[in-house]
Amino acid sequence: MAIRHFLRLIDLSSSELKALITRASELKTQQHNGLRHEMLKHRTLAMVFEKASTRTRVSFETAMIQLGGGSIFLSPNDTQLGRGEPIEDTARVLSRMCDAIMVRTFAHEKITRMAAVSKVPVINALTDAFHPCQLLADLQTYQEHRGDISGKTVCWVGDGNNMCNTFIEAAHLLDFELVVACPIGYEPMPALLEQYHSRVRLVRNPQDAVQGAALIATDVWASMGQEAEQIKRKAAFASYQVNADLMSRAASNALFLHCLPAHRGEEVSAEVIDAPDSAVWDEAENRLHAQKALLEFLLCR
Repeated sequence: MAIRHFLRLIDLSSSELKALITRASELKTQQHNGLRHEMLKHRTLAMVFEKASTRTRVSFETAMIQLGGGSIFLSPNDTQLGRGEPIEDTARVLSRMCDAIMVRTFAHEKITRMAAVSKVPVINALTDAFHPCQLLADLQTYQEHRGDISGKTVCWVGDGNNMCNTFIEAAHLLDFELVVACPIGYEPMPALLEQYHSRVRLVRNPQDAVQGAALIATDVWASMGQEAEQIKRKAAFASYQVNADLMSRAASNALFLHCLPAHRGEEVSAEVIDAPDSAVWDEAENRLHAQKALLEFLLCR
């Protein structure tokens, strides 16, 4: 059977994505009820981190433990990548020793180069372009709290970053409308806006953008690697904070999500992230269960 990689959400079909979300919730319920699975017994996940992480590392390591397998954490300082070894050579070696490779890095082309030569599934745990593992958890969280997202309006507020790009692909796969509220110069990838123009639209005014939205999501204004732009970005995004006033303009039962870490008082107010209609802690936990479902899908077919 052909190797399946997970580099972008669009690597899944609509039916596969829906099945993964459902399976993640099943695994979550079973875990909470004390039912254990070991479908990945004796399997090993290589975890290559060029970007720091809390949720990604803990969720993948815990997922492998709970599924009976193991994981190996690798940073540039721990590997020959930090000494200039071609990423293709690292992938060739890891894929002969491990059953899957998870990568969290900067340039998306690095992970596509690894996948091109790997003998095992390669998983994108975040690049500057896409963050598909996070979207699995976000979509699972919405479904658990509000049901089917199909036909709903989702509003992304803030930077048109890797999360926003992946939300565009999710809108296509799950048949919802995505409204992106961002300042000029911070739009998502133009190719995605063109390809999925029937599912996404740009609205500069966040108060207008959130009208009727069933889900409002945001992220930090300056992501890893953009620290030097912090002051410039804070000024550009000053009117894009998700606060109580903005939430009041959305649908009455609108859910709030944030992939974390959050900067209270910047992209989101404390009253919103800590409110009853915020599901950020369920969202964070669901990284674990969504990734268990993903690992099962990639390795147990």
